[in-house]
Amino acid sequence: MAVEITDQSFQEVVLASDKPVLVDFWAAWCGPCRMLGPIVEELANDFDGKAVVGKVDVDNNQNISMEYGIRNIPTLLIFKNGEVVDKLVGVSPKELIAEKLSAHM
Repeated sequence: MAVEITDQSFQEVVLASDKPVLVDFWAAWCGPCRMLGPIVEELANDFDGKAVVGKVDVDNNQNISMEYGIRNIPTLLIFKNGEVVDKLVGVSPKELIAEKLSAHM
């Protein structure tokens, strides 16, 4: 299951992680976000133990969303060693997301 990431937990869960981290920036009212949600959950299961997969609700966590310049949702950021190494905006196929995340393992 994807980890719920907040402004308060972002440092610990994402930036301090020793594994690659896929972060889904989303909102409950966003139709494309709801389409991507089940894919993100599948990826969380597929990469369990190999990567961290989490979700940031942009409405409830505006600080982190602003810090990373999230203007469109859904936006997926891949972090490695505390740095953004890849970005996907909009709904992407599971295979593409998995391929990009795997490339940073």
